[in-house]
Order: sequence, then C-alpha cells, then structure tokens
Amino acid sequence: MPLADLSHAIDAGMPVFPGDPPVTVDPHATMADDGYRVSRLDLGSHTGTHVDAPSHTEADGDAIDDLPVSRFVRDAVLVDLRDRGPRERIRPADLPTADAGAVVLRTGWETRWGDETFLDHPFLTPAAASHCVERGYDVAIDALNVDPTPTEDAPDDEPAGVPAHHELLGSDCLIVENLRNLDAVPDRFELSM
Repeated sequence: MPLADLSHAIDAGMPVFPGDPPVTVDPHATMADDGYRVSRLDLGSHTGTHVDAPSHTEADGDAIDDLPVSRFVRDAVLVDLRDRGPRERIRPADLPTADAGAVVLRTGWETRWGDETFLDHPFLTPAAASHCVERGYDVAIDALNVDPTPTEDAPDDEPAGVPAHHELLGSDCLIVENLRNLDAVPDRFELSM
C-alpha cells in the first residue's frame, strides 16, 4: 500500500493560531563546531499538523498520552470541499454518512499555507460537528482549525469560541488540523495520525 506524508514540516516562522507562540528553530550544535547537528525548538503544542486530544478543550478530557496507540489509526473517507470560499460554513449536508472512523475534509486551504488568507478558512458548523459525533467520526482538515479562526474579517454571525471542538472532543472524537498533500490519497484510505 502506498504511503503519503500529510504533515507540514516544522519551520521557524510557520503559521500558528493567533496568540499561540511563534515557532523558532535555532542551532544548538552544528556540524562545523560539534561534529553533529541538534536544533533547539520553541513552539506551541498545536503547531503544524497535529492531533487535538479531548484535554485540549475539555477540563476532564483525556490527554493525548492517555489514549491507546490503536486510537490513532482510522479508516478514513476523503470529502472534497474545495469549492468552499473564505469563512464558508461546512454543514451536515456536506458530510458523508459512510461507515468510516474518520472524515478528512479537503478544503484546499493547504494551498494558502503562509498566505495572509490562511486564517479565513472554511469551518464546521456546530450541527456538522454533531453529525460527525453521531457517526463516531474523528475529523481531520487541511486548514488551521475546525472552528472559525478569529480575524478582522470575521462576520458577526459566526459561532464564537470553539463549539465544534467542544462537540467533537467532548464526545471523544479526535481532531487533526493542518493536513497537506491530500491529492496523494484516494477517496478511502487508512489515516495514521
């Protein structure tokens, strides 16, 4: 079975959620001075491609290391949502009812990585998050967030806070954010988070 890396590399200055620590990567040891390389990393725990565990938004939620390793492999269905515009809602009717462990939302926002419009991505409505919970789906997306990310372009009628996170993580459905390279996977595939 072919494998595809769906993660972003960790680089200094990469996009982060507004208010999260910026990413720095500094040399600690160099080949010239030390005969080997070691870098010092400073970053938030939700940098780049990452999994949100229930403890991210739920006071009594499991931490990532409380979950069995088997929890991070899912039969996934790819949902093509590349027709979505900035800050457009993803609704229940946009999502499958397939027998799967995860839905992977391909919004096309990975192409905006590092662009000024990256934060204005499509997002799940609370009802769409409920749809995923009812079907037991973990949710993965090629954008920064499954909820709307606060920016000056946010309209007044957008959900406040992180309701999709609460709905999903509060029901032990994991979230994977900042995927890339989704053109390398078929409509059904095994997602290893």
